[in-house]
Amino acid sequence: MASTIPDPLPRPESDRATPPVTARPGGVEAHGIDHIPDTERHGHPRELFSVWAAANVNYLSLVIGGALILMGLTLGQALAVIVVGNLFWLLTGLLATSGPAAGAPSEVITRALYGVLGNRVNNAIGGWLVSVCYFALNLAAAATAAFALVERTGLTATTPVKVVVIVAIAALTLAISVYGHGLIIKLYLPLTLALAGAFAVVALAVLRHADYSYAPAEPLTGMDLWTVLIAGTTLIASGPLSYTTSADFSRYLPRTAPAKAVAGWTALGAFVPSVVVCSLGALAATAVDMTDPQSALQEILPGWFVPVFLIALVLGTVSLNALTAYSAGLALQAVGFRVRRTVSVLFDGAAAVALTLYGLLVSSFLDTISNALQVIVVLIGPLMTVYATDILLRRNRYDGVALTDETPGSPFWFTGGVNVPGATALLGGVAAAALCVNTLYTGPVAGALGGMDLSLPAGMAVSAVLYVSLGRRAVAATAR
Repeated sequence: MASTIPDPLPRPESDRATPPVTARPGGVEAHGIDHIPDTERHGHPRELFSVWAAANVNYLSLVIGGALILMGLTLGQALAVIVVGNLFWLLTGLLATSGPAAGAPSEVITRALYGVLGNRVNNAIGGWLVSVCYFALNLAAAATAAFALVERTGLTATTPVKVVVIVAIAALTLAISVYGHGLIIKLYLPLTLALAGAFAVVALAVLRHADYSYAPAEPLTGMDLWTVLIAGTTLIASGPLSYTTSADFSRYLPRTAPAKAVAGWTALGAFVPSVVVCSLGALAATAVDMTDPQSALQEILPGWFVPVFLIALVLGTVSLNALTAYSAGLALQAVGFRVRRTVSVLFDGAAAVALTLYGLLVSSFLDTISNALQVIVVLIGPLMTVYATDILLRRNRYDGVALTDETPGSPFWFTGGVNVPGATALLGGVAAAALCVNTLYTGPVAGALGGMDLSLPAGMAVSAVLYVSLGRRAVAATAR
């Protein structure tokens, strides 16, 4: 897919409509959802590799890889599903190309898809709410590893200690998000190298203990096998499909940055570690019980390395959540809250910390969030597809300055502030996916197919067809 991405055409308009906002070197990022002038564009697309690699060397990937074996797949089938599911990172790479083209984050570029007002709803649900839920779940995972680390020091992880740990991890995460793009670019390369070193030790231990001929006692066949293969692929694909915000991290690149390089480094940076770490999870599941991955992996790791492993789990989740919090802050601004990016990021972090504390210490609220995110697959597939289709239809030509105009005179106001073709394509894709889903509930199509969940391909196919058939005129009128 990356080889077919068109580069944006040069545009004659001046950036004088948006005065430069300059931050101190090494200081807090000054920009929010405003347009990035050409004079402040810098860097090379290869910098994106470490940004996405650090975020994908994490505990969650290990857990998902192990889950595929627990679902009843053979080792070979699980590894095939991991590769296929992670190919969806190509779409994340495609979306990243719109950042340099527009000089704007995804939260603003999507005004071209849904209209100024329609996009506020998109950012409120598909951007802010989903991001905060993911932040809370990832923070809970990091906190669990940190609790184990605290216990190894001889301290008891009492409720006050847990509160301090959760707040400390969140504070580290939000510090990265608040300082923003410049710190992320500089920090994530050494962080990637450190995490890669830690997981190399994990890999040696896993490879030494794995059962390479593993097969379940009762191998799946026929329709049951296809049902699990599709479910596993959807589980893996939900990771890359949740990143409809990849332009947030590429928007500072020069307008002339090759689109193929932007897409390639983004996709490769996420694909390689995701495949490797997920595969380690699957291999580990052939040797230990991955229903409790953190404890199980400690059985095969060298004793001296266990604290390092726990620290790596925390740092990997921090790097992942820093990107999530960064985009959530931009989404809150794009919804219409007139606050600085730093304030919106801190607000998002406070909301996520509150959800995490409540979920871990008071109730099973995080289980509720987790269950809700299982249903979100009916939304994120169509969201990703409409965005990717728009990029291809308009040949990646976006007027970044015009996209910042939120008045009724904006070319992206469309009809009453809503781009009807974009909204129709999204809602149509969501409806198709909802009919085919089989997670917390079984849709009628899934029920007729014996539980096979085709929500991902159905939602993506319907939204693509609708947007191509309905949206060409709107795209042609606003492509610059």
